[in-house]
Amino acid sequence: MGTVAILGAGTMGETLLSGLIRSGRPADDLVVTARRPGRAEELAAQYGVRALSNTEAAEAADTIVLVVKPQDMGQLVEEISDHVSAGNLVVSLAAGIPTAWLESRLPAGVAVVRVMPNTPALVDQGMAAVSPGRSADAVHLEEAAELLRSCGRVVQVAEKHQDAVTAISGSGPAYIFYVVEAMIEAGVVLGLPRPTATELVVQTLFGAATMMRETGQHPTVLREQVTSPGGTTAAALRQLDDHKVRAAFITAMEAAANRSHELASGHE
Repeated sequence: MGTVAILGAGTMGETLLSGLIRSGRPADDLVVTARRPGRAEELAAQYGVRALSNTEAAEAADTIVLVVKPQDMGQLVEEISDHVSAGNLVVSLAAGIPTAWLESRLPAGVAVVRVMPNTPALVDQGMAAVSPGRSADAVHLEEAAELLRSCGRVVQVAEKHQDAVTAISGSGPAYIFYVVEAMIEAGVVLGLPRPTATELVVQTLFGAATMMRETGQHPTVLREQVTSPGGTTAAALRQLDDHKVRAAFITAMEAAANRSHELASGHE
């Protein structure tokens, strides 16, 4: 894969950087840039990688990873465009920015891959979806996927599905945290000390997720195994159904997907 440059090494950029180091990528093959003065030097000292300017990094790299906010992408691409060549792979982790928008602002023939990561990458349990642009072939796609595998799992999707990916897994951790907050509050209302309620909920969440992954059973089957006729779980689920919680979740994710599409429309 050659030299990888991470442009915009904030939280997600550092997450990717540290994952690559842990996965065995030589530090000599990694370059970082950062918007805040001194940030790149801090990362260079911590991880043993090189800290360069955006243009220097683009010149030095075979693979250029863009990890900036969507509103900052235009300025960054304009800055590096003359320093990117047709042999480069550009991987974008910015939400809502289509590959076509990047391709139109980079030299002809540059391979672009769009990625939607999520924050559990911070603990090597990320879920990322990759989509190729017009000039990206299977080799480029695998190179991009290999980068993201350093801190989680990767799936390939058609770019038209990236709004749905954003709604489901990109924003998904927030929905889980929201439910966990509610369950902890319920525990406190029912008289449990907050630390106890928190431990009960977090371990229950971890255990349930592990069951789904390791058993491969459909969540409906697992839910039914917990739900005895006329029992406590059935009483709780009845309340959730009465309050249309399932429908509310679907509506919420549709809203997130629509918002992702709106953001993408601003970069067409």
